Amino acid sequence: MFLSGLDELDQKILALLVENARYSYSEIGEKLGYSRVAIKNHVDALEKRGVIEGYTTIINPQKLGSAVSCYFEIETQPETFTQVAGQLQACPIVTQIYRTTGNCRLHVHAVAASPEELDRFLQETMDPLPGVVSVSTNMILSRMKDIKGLRL
Repeated sequence: MFLSGLDELDQKILALLVENARYSYSEIGEKLGYSRVAIKNHVDALEKRGVIEGYTTIINPQKLGSAVSCYFEIETQPETFTQVAGQLQACPIVTQIYRTTGNCRLHVHAVAASPEELDRFLQETMDPLPGVVSVSTNMILSRMKDIKGLRL
């Protein structure tokens, strides 16, 4: 895939980091035929531009026993959209929030440690949200494909 603003080396570096963010600059350099310093300079520039936002460990909640992962589709009244999004951002079990097309629509992903924690979240966070027109909740039963970030 051609990405505007990225040269061929940047794209190759990003593809390797998506494959394994733990590759060292030396390992990436060896794979691409460049020096460690050249790779570090490119990665530093990609980080500075905000193309690379960070590095993280991905934890599979289904492997933790009683963890519950859900998606919520939330429609709010236009005047409460920002307040609802802010309240959800402050909640530690909410892992992702997206504004989607439609009338003031939010797509929210939450991971609770247990069904009991999910119930508390629903009662204490979701139920009191102001101006909510509708909420659709979907519990994730199994992960069939889960790609993080952009694939090159």
